Amino acid sequence: MKILSLGVGMLLVGSLLGQVVSSDTTSNAPLNSAQNILSGNGAKKITIGGYGQIDYNQPLNDTASANGKMDVHRMVILVGYKFNERVQFVTEVELEHVKEVYVEQAFINYKISQPINFRAGLMLIPMGIINEYHEPTTYNGVERPNLDGKIAPTTWREMGAGFTGNIDGLSLKYQAYVFNGFLGYDGGGKFRGSDGFRKGRQKGAESTFNSPNFSGKLDFYGIKGLKIGAAGYFGKSQTTAYDGVLNSDTEALAAADSTVIGVSMFGLDARYQYKNLFLRAQLLSATMTNVKEYNAFTGSDLGSAMLGYYGEVGYDVLSIFKKDAKEKVILFGRYEFYDTHSSTTEGTDKNDSFARTDLTFGVTYKVSNGAAFKADYQIFDNEMENNISSRQINLGVGVWF
Repeated sequence: MKILSLGVGMLLVGSLLGQVVSSDTTSNAPLNSAQNILSGNGAKKITIGGYGQIDYNQPLNDTASANGKMDVHRMVILVGYKFNERVQFVTEVELEHVKEVYVEQAFINYKISQPINFRAGLMLIPMGIINEYHEPTTYNGVERPNLDGKIAPTTWREMGAGFTGNIDGLSLKYQAYVFNGFLGYDGGGKFRGSDGFRKGRQKGAESTFNSPNFSGKLDFYGIKGLKIGAAGYFGKSQTTAYDGVLNSDTEALAAADSTVIGVSMFGLDARYQYKNLFLRAQLLSATMTNVKEYNAFTGSDLGSAMLGYYGEVGYDVLSIFKKDAKEKVILFGRYEFYDTHSSTTEGTDKNDSFARTDLTFGVTYKVSNGAAFKADYQIFDNEMENNISSRQINLGVGVWF
């Protein structure tokens, strides 16, 4: 009740002091919620915003009945405070499935000069599209692409610090941060073949720290309507196994070493809008080291490499009949492949059910820039022998303000 009361209070204050003005993320100056605040699109001191997603998922089964699921998937309160022209604070507080509360972002931004900003706190890892641009009206489909949940585990955020800014002369945005890594072991293994690193996200909650991880991204925005990104993430997973181990105890240190894996992840993404045509694509690749030792010690089935990609096409069909329409009816299709067992080590059998293909077809009806009704049909398949495809219909509502 205290959290809800606080949220209502902040929204009332926000109605007096200003709100976030959302922007098209495929423009030459792509902005997400946090960037809108930092760019000054809100109030002079306090800015209040938010986004929400309400879903209905109905599996389709030819041989048996299947219950659908209705869910207030997430409701997020976004707050920004401007101390002065150089110093700002941004935070997101998220309620998932009505009962789970998370802090999604909480960082201070210090503007050193026009192209150089220093940030510190709980921040999003710049990898792919959805992890940074996850407001529900910025993407097609009721649910986020599964690639972004299995390999780059959206919403992926950790504690860290670093630099970011725009080099306008080169049409480049850069980000370079040092973060704590995934927690791979806390008395048991956290990584597994089915969803890779997802269970290892620490989310800023009393995060264990052993060694720093580096994350960086470059975005090019020099062609109107086009944004291309290249990202990298490198480091080691964190573990509680070193706590209390004597430096002279070589056997215990070796056992603790077995709970750590090395992670190298690369990502490429592109978004393009030409008039009423919308295109986007993404590629993610991750390789891991010390996996054989990790699986043997923890009993896990983590793969030594993961690979995934998707391509999506959308078109605003309403523009055919009404060129000056403020609303949009976007028909879209997306092909998605992701394999969390792209490669495995000795002692771990490759699981073909982890090589998955998703086909998604649907419509996004944007009744305003920050409100949309969504519907789609999905076909899920994998490479396991004698696999039978599964199907699902999704309906949803997305808002962002």
